[in-house]
Amino acid sequence: MTDSLVLLDRADGVATITLNNPAERNTLTAPMVAEITAAMDDIEADTSIGAIVVTGTAPAFCAGANLGNLQQSSAESLGNIYEGFLRIARSELPTLAAVNGAAVGAGMNLALGCDVRLAARRAKFDTRFLQIGIHPGGGHTWMLRRITGPQTAMATVLFGEILDGEEAERLGLVHKCVDDDQLLAVAHEMAARAASAPRELLIETKKTIKAVADIEVHEEAVARELTPQLWSTRQPWFAERIAALQAKISGKSK
Repeated sequence: MTDSLVLLDRADGVATITLNNPAERNTLTAPMVAEITAAMDDIEADTSIGAIVVTGTAPAFCAGANLGNLQQSSAESLGNIYEGFLRIARSELPTLAAVNGAAVGAGMNLALGCDVRLAARRAKFDTRFLQIGIHPGGGHTWMLRRITGPQTAMATVLFGEILDGEEAERLGLVHKCVDDDQLLAVAHEMAARAASAPRELLIETKKTIKAVADIEVHEEAVARELTPQLWSTRQPWFAERIAALQAKISGKSK
């Protein structure tokens, strides 16, 4: 049995980070955050990795911050806990949350901070901040409103609505809800498709998707994409992939 609070696995160009303190429902503590940060540094230094999956050892995804620690919190200590999900949210690589159980408070922030969320049917998205008498933090309201819109943000944060996987999919909080036993396989397959693209191209395209959020005019979006698109056509991988595609088409036509 490993004593690591964070497990790291690599396969098919995908790094899978698993929060691994099931006895405490994978709550974010300073030691766990330190291991998350170290894992992310390791992943991003590995040029063979093109995508990241984040999940938790059952039964929970991440049940938030340690409640005892919250009672003694300061701006500095809260910032240290935030780093557990902000370090992943800042990554240039594509990130995917595989939410296998309860995602509560800061644990929900961990899922919100990923580029894409997949949920098991048993998943539970529970903001819970107001229910324990604390104001939301870590950019929770900002992320949630941008992803789902104001009504769902209000319903979950103010009115305490808890969403299972299917309801989260219906409301646009997650990209897809899948059977519990299929979650990690679906997440890995999806991440591996991203990782099959050139790493530099993934990074540049993720930057573009973020940047165009502030563009309101189509022509400006065309201009924003033009420079990186031209850059990509000059890369060796583009010539290689075009040659392979042309060879495939030629072979089918014979």
